[in-house]
Amino acid sequence: MVKHKKKVKVVVIGAGSASFGRGVLADLFGQPAMSKLDLRVVLVDIDRVALDRMARLAELIREHYGSKAVIESTTQRTKALKGADYVIISVSVKRMELWEQDFRVPLAYGFKHPLGENGGPGAMFHTLRSLELVLPICRDVVRICPRAHVLNFTNPESRVLLGITLLTKARAVGLCHGQMSARNRIAEILERPLSSVDAVAGGINHFFWFTRIADAKTGKDLYPLLRKRIARKPSLVPPLVRKMVDIFGCFTYPSDDHIGEYLAFAHEFTGLKWHYGRECHRAGHKTVPWDWTDELTAYIEGRKRPDDALVTTTEELAVPIIAAISLNKRTWLPAVNVVNAGGLVENLQRHAIVEVPAVADGRGIRPQGIGSIPEALAAFCRTQASIQKLIIEAYRARSRNLLLQALLLEPVVDRVDSAERLLDDMLNLQKEYLPKFA
Repeated sequence: MVKHKKKVKVVVIGAGSASFGRGVLADLFGQPAMSKLDLRVVLVDIDRVALDRMARLAELIREHYGSKAVIESTTQRTKALKGADYVIISVSVKRMELWEQDFRVPLAYGFKHPLGENGGPGAMFHTLRSLELVLPICRDVVRICPRAHVLNFTNPESRVLLGITLLTKARAVGLCHGQMSARNRIAEILERPLSSVDAVAGGINHFFWFTRIADAKTGKDLYPLLRKRIARKPSLVPPLVRKMVDIFGCFTYPSDDHIGEYLAFAHEFTGLKWHYGRECHRAGHKTVPWDWTDELTAYIEGRKRPDDALVTTTEELAVPIIAAISLNKRTWLPAVNVVNAGGLVENLQRHAIVEVPAVADGRGIRPQGIGSIPEALAAFCRTQASIQKLIIEAYRARSRNLLLQALLLEPVVDRVDSAERLLDDMLNLQKEYLPKFA
């Protein structure tokens, strides 16, 4: 008797992105568990040129892995969402152009933030733009395929997911590879295989803290060894990460610019150059390191054969989640972003979006509690959770005053008059992409 495979429909919104689209397609067609499903993948993007390019690449990647998946593409998301089981979202508008404004304009007002992406004054406007894109998608999901799991990659992750949670009824989790990067770095510092390290972290996205680093077999505490090696060889981690480990004793995302977005003193370690601007790149070099459209076109035109750069799978967790739920195969996930219901991180607000481990299987995604994080680190995180909630409330109420309150809570914002002028300036500069605030 032939056993029929379970039919699964995955809709990828924002699939035209050269970096995100390639990675998710490699995972969908290349991860072995997905071959056990009757898989239908629908690619969605409003940019028809980018969408057509990614659809052709999808065929190349599917053929490389011998996948039997059906691939479709459309610019009409409501059409794509019919019957969807999973909806993966990664969207943005004028990504680099507006990000540069997010960084440079607050800096011009004297606010010393290191990146302007997920935290700090610039991230407020990134959040508002992302909400304008993601919330209509999630409302369509609720209307058309209400049982679908929404897997969001759109940044700022914590803020966008809080908006989805408070302003829609979509079944959503937020995903990010930050903890995987941190786990890999821990294993490298300890000079051990990752599989031999039991590492658990919690906090907020890009600002999580490892509460346990131990030998996976014996349970021996490996934190003292990690701290000792970092102290003896400071070059193992970036300067700000090293200072946080030295003062607070906990390891975090090994990226100074990411964790620095939540700290008033980060600029002491990161400087005030924008990583993706001309000031950080030699003449003639690309300023967007992940924009490899030219290379992807070479594959499509046959000038380059599919190789590891095209087909290698990623560490992202969307596809492992899809496989775990669809096949009812229990899978441990290092990190998901969810509401802190029940106190998953005990000393953070219950409304906060926290990043914690989880288990996925046929019953869905079940986040795991990690207890408390050290009080000083929790205090940093609590401030960010309050900022996030104020921004979502401001968005809901269209309240400029609530936006100003959130801005004044940012650690780098130290002048009210400058904050008010910054707010008016950015709301005007980016008015094409933002709602109007009273």
